[in-house]
Amino acid sequence: MYRRSFILLLYLLITLPSVGQGAKNPIIHADVPDIAIIRVGDTYYMSSTTMHMSPGLPIMKSKDLVNWEMVGYAYDVLEEVDELNLNNGKSTYGRGSWASSLRFHKGTYYVTTFAQTTGKTHVYTTKDIEKGPWKASSFKPSLHDHTLFFDDDGRVYMIWGAGKLSMVELKEDLSGIKPGTEHVLIENATQPAGPNVGLPAEGSQLFKVNGKYYLFNIAWPKGGMRTVIVHRADNISGPYEGRVVLQDKGVAQGGLIDTPNGDWYAYLFRDFGAVGRIPYLVPVKWEAGWPVLGVDGKVPEELNLPASKGLIPNIVASDEFTRKKEDPALPLVWQWNHNPVNELWSLSQRNGHLRLTTGRVDNDFLLARNTLTQRTIGPECTGSTAIDISKMKEGDFAGLALLQQKYGLVGVKFENGAKSIVMVDAQSGTAVEEERVPLNQKKVYLKAEADFNDRRDVASFYYSLDGRRWTKIGSQLKMAYTIPHFMGYRFGLFNYATKTPGGYVDFDFFHIEDRLTGNGAAGIK
Repeated sequence: MYRRSFILLLYLLITLPSVGQGAKNPIIHADVPDIAIIRVGDTYYMSSTTMHMSPGLPIMKSKDLVNWEMVGYAYDVLEEVDELNLNNGKSTYGRGSWASSLRFHKGTYYVTTFAQTTGKTHVYTTKDIEKGPWKASSFKPSLHDHTLFFDDDGRVYMIWGAGKLSMVELKEDLSGIKPGTEHVLIENATQPAGPNVGLPAEGSQLFKVNGKYYLFNIAWPKGGMRTVIVHRADNISGPYEGRVVLQDKGVAQGGLIDTPNGDWYAYLFRDFGAVGRIPYLVPVKWEAGWPVLGVDGKVPEELNLPASKGLIPNIVASDEFTRKKEDPALPLVWQWNHNPVNELWSLSQRNGHLRLTTGRVDNDFLLARNTLTQRTIGPECTGSTAIDISKMKEGDFAGLALLQQKYGLVGVKFENGAKSIVMVDAQSGTAVEEERVPLNQKKVYLKAEADFNDRRDVASFYYSLDGRRWTKIGSQLKMAYTIPHFMGYRFGLFNYATKTPGGYVDFDFFHIEDRLTGNGAAGIK
């Protein structure tokens, strides 16, 4: 008996997670790029980039720098223009709003961003970062990769640019630039990284520590990796001296954050293939007035911070599409691909279901409106859904996508009076129907798996007629992070018409799991 107890105890010690095990890099294994972080008391807030998605400019909250939860968005709609509305054959993939700057000043939260799509710099303010509301304003021009900065004397600035960095002073209410204040701050900010320039210094974030100004930038030497550059000055207007402070694993672009107990970290991201650009934390020490990043110049795998509790349900989440009166229509994990047509989706027309109704004719999945998305997560994940397709019209196509330029789909097509389950593979740049299976019932279960382990970046698609027995369909999708979309792969629920608008489908649920389920029973409700 004692021997059996000893063996059981040994087994538990081997298989159970270690008590007190700390955080590991990456902090978030999902597409959360261009992050800006502030600390207010003992609470951290983070903004990030989601470009063409709506709502946009996500705001997240943490008590420990590791476990983050969505708390809101700075805007519902950036602007109503053809590119953001997917109208007249236009889109704004890879554009929309980019890297943001997040600040807290005299009781007000500020988050600013810029957009090639609108040609503007956008400013959002609120007294309550978790509940809003946000007040929006904007001015021209669009200041690329800018950092907003409130100095101790009450003056407010923006620094922006690529390679050549410029600075302007803003009006007190941030409604625009003070005339005559624009000037070049650093002529060649890339210089510390050497002459072999690929990506010039950009991604500015400015901090003031112990009376000195520290400007963080990223550069990418040709044949090298993303590199962190810091310039330091005694005066905000310079002169600045610069040096490389980190060059490891391509982890770069971000800035500084301190903890209530006086520890310092750099928050950065890493390009990690098809899952996207994923956040890392790097310990910082101060030596001779300079931030020293990493452990012996390297990005550590483990951190002296609390362990992650996982990304589900705070970064991604399953959804049964049931709502109480006090619930928001859509949980914050969801974003529409471009601006939605709100009249064409509903959670109330059929209780416990998301209804997507077609409103026009489209012949390209990437230009179809009202695709509802959320992030994939690494190192692996599975998304599944069930759809009632009984009210589709001839020419309709509805289902589950892995969205990027080289996308994959599994769904139901209604053609020539018959419905079929199809898998579409667009890894070649052209959508190719890889397999078609006749469907003779009104409900079908669909599943997509994404395997990002060791940057394998492959996806598989499945269907089921009962939610229990699954059959793989079509080809294995080789996922690729493409610059035209500039975003990690996202799960997407879609429905669009190719002949006659007005048909609709009802999604019964969406489930996400942090594992590959294969022919297992993912998707059972």
